[in-house]
Amino acid sequence: MDSNRNKIVIGLAWLLFWSLMVAVAVQDYLANDNDGELWKPVLWEGSSMVAATFLLLLQDRLMRRFQPLVAAPARWFALHAMWFPVYWIAFVPIAFGIRIAVYNAAGETYEHGPWPHVFLYESVKISIFIGLFTVIRFGLLSYREMLGAKLRAERANSLLQQAQLQRLAQQMQPHFLFNALNTISSLMHTDVDKADATLAQLASVLRTTLDLGAGHETSLDTELRLVRGYAGVMAERFADRVTIAWEVDEALLPCPVPVMSLQPLLENVFKHTVERRRQPVAIVVSARRDGGQLVLAVEDDGGTLADGAAPGIGLSNLRERLAALHGERASLSLEPLSPLGVRAEMRLPCAS
Repeated sequence: MDSNRNKIVIGLAWLLFWSLMVAVAVQDYLANDNDGELWKPVLWEGSSMVAATFLLLLQDRLMRRFQPLVAAPARWFALHAMWFPVYWIAFVPIAFGIRIAVYNAAGETYEHGPWPHVFLYESVKISIFIGLFTVIRFGLLSYREMLGAKLRAERANSLLQQAQLQRLAQQMQPHFLFNALNTISSLMHTDVDKADATLAQLASVLRTTLDLGAGHETSLDTELRLVRGYAGVMAERFADRVTIAWEVDEALLPCPVPVMSLQPLLENVFKHTVERRRQPVAIVVSARRDGGQLVLAVEDDGGTLADGAAPGIGLSNLRERLAALHGERASLSLEPLSPLGVRAEMRLPCAS
C-alpha cells in the first residue's frame, strides 16, 4: 500500500467517522423534542471536526520526519504523546470559537457550561479520540513499513541473485572456450583441414553466445543451437568414436532454460567417457515433458559413476545456477545405466 493510497484510506475513514458523529448528534437533537434548527447539531460536530482536522494536519506535518521511528514503538508513541497538551489547550478555543461566531452571526447566543468543566470534558473526549486514531495510524504506518522492508529485501535478494548468476556465467564461458581451444589445438597436429572446420564451428558457437547477451535464460530452441554447435566441434575430434542422437519434442522449443545448461552435460560425457574409451560411444540428447516440467537429458552407453567423486566445475556451476533461478523447482541428477552408461537429467519448470 503506497503513501497516496494510505492518505486516501485515512481521509475517507475520517470523513465517514465525522459523518456518523453528525448523524448521531442530529438524532439526539430531534429525540429531545427540539425545534427544526438542524444546523445547530451539524455546527457542533462540524466545528469539532474542523478543530481536530487542523490539529491533526499540523501534528502530521511537524512529526513526519519521525516516521522512521515506527520501528521503535515506545519512542514513536512517546513523541506523539507530547501532542496531547496541544489538543487540551487548542481544541476548545478553536471549536467553541467557531460555534460562538456562527451563533452570533445568526443573532443567537451559544450557551455552554463553565469553562473549566468544558475544558476538562472536551480534553478527556479528544484525548480518547486522538489516542485511538494514533493507534490506528501506527498500525497503518507499521504495515507500510513492513511492506517496504519486504520489498527492499526482495530487491536486494534479486540484485544478489543477478550478481551470482553473472559471476557463474562469466566463469562458465571461459571454461567452455578453454576446452574447445584445446580440441582445436590437438587437431592442428593431425588434420589441419579438420581443425579449420572445427574453428569455424567454434566461431558459430561463440556468435550464438554473444547473441544471447547478458540474459540468464534463453529458449530451448536457442540452447539447442548452441549445444549442436558444441557437439559439432567435439565430433570433429572424435569422428570415429562417437555418435549423437537428438530426441527433442519440438513443442517444447519455446520453453525457457538457463543459458549454457545442456552444454556442460554433453561436455561431461566427452570428458569422462569419450576421451577415456577406445570403443565407440553412443550419446542421446533428449527433451520431453513430464507434467509441468521440462526434462532435459544426456545419456551415454559407456560411462561409469565413480563413488565419492566430486562433480566438475561445469556441473557444480549448473547446480548453483538452477538453485538461483528456480530453487527447489529445478533439479540436476546423475544416475548409472545398466550395464554401462550414465544419464544426466535436468528438470525445469515449463508451464507452456
